[in-house]
Amino acid sequence: MTDLKTYGYIETEDIQEGLVPGRVTELRRERFTVMTGHGEVTAVLKGAFYHGADMRSDFPCVGDFVLLQHNGSGDSLIVTVLPRRSKFSRADYSGHAAGYAKTIREQVVATNFDYVFIVTSLNLDFNVTRIIRYLTQVRQSGGQPVVILTKADLVEDYHPLLAEVISSIPGVPVHAICSHSRLGLDQLAPYLMPGKTAVFLGMSGVGKSSLLNALMEQDVMKVQSIREADSRGRHTTTHRQLFMLPSGTMVIDTPGMRELGLFDAGEGLQASFSDVEEWFAKCRFADCRHVAEPGCAVLAALEDGTLPRERLEHYLTQQHEHKYVQKRTKQTKTNGGWKK
Repeated sequence: MTDLKTYGYIETEDIQEGLVPGRVTELRRERFTVMTGHGEVTAVLKGAFYHGADMRSDFPCVGDFVLLQHNGSGDSLIVTVLPRRSKFSRADYSGHAAGYAKTIREQVVATNFDYVFIVTSLNLDFNVTRIIRYLTQVRQSGGQPVVILTKADLVEDYHPLLAEVISSIPGVPVHAICSHSRLGLDQLAPYLMPGKTAVFLGMSGVGKSSLLNALMEQDVMKVQSIREADSRGRHTTTHRQLFMLPSGTMVIDTPGMRELGLFDAGEGLQASFSDVEEWFAKCRFADCRHVAEPGCAVLAALEDGTLPRERLEHYLTQQHEHKYVQKRTKQTKTNGGWKK
């Protein structure tokens, strides 16, 4: 028997007779691995999941707690997804570049986590703008962001890069590590507590699999080399999976993302750019466009350096995308379903 409490399960409601709770630990196409009180089982979805929800944001995801009809001799049947306490989503542009997609849908990446490790490497692929972008969506998710700068051994001195990230995202924990030498891994101990769940997010080749192997204290994921020319990696993780660390912490590993499309990120934008938005209320006119209007507090802050221009540009870029996604999402949504 498995104690689901060790997997973060908290019983909050009566369970219908004939159903058992479980947590989704792996998803391969449309077949699920679920940890239950009876142990690990494979499961498929009840047919009702496939009707009236073309967007499929209500489909079970790795990290979800579900109720299922247990089958000891075959596939169990997932009947219900229990309420989520946190959820990381991104915009799915249906194979098109942002700005050209006719349909934008929500892609749920992981659920029910406490921490989100934004993983990026300190080699040639280092990009602070990308970290800021991830941070906006993470703050929308309900999880606590933690930035992990990997491959500290590949740069002569990582401290200037570390300082650059810290100054760009004040108030967010940032740690530089090397998975192979275990440099800095002890700094992650406060997040790796029994019953807690962390999700790893980042591009291919940033070292998520190496970090997971180091924390698991065994090689559970294959690690592939990166291209020397641009430090870009090939996909190692091909599907989402939840691992139980020796510490009792759960880690959701996800495939590398080539790009992160913001989705429903209004609250995340406000949380990430409160230092920018506070200037808007100080303008003389409520409808100030911050271009050439008299009494514009934003222009004054840019002029005296109180508001860095790069900071405003990051905000405007993400705000523009957020509004575009919101508009396109509303246009494609109709009567609770989705049209193509």
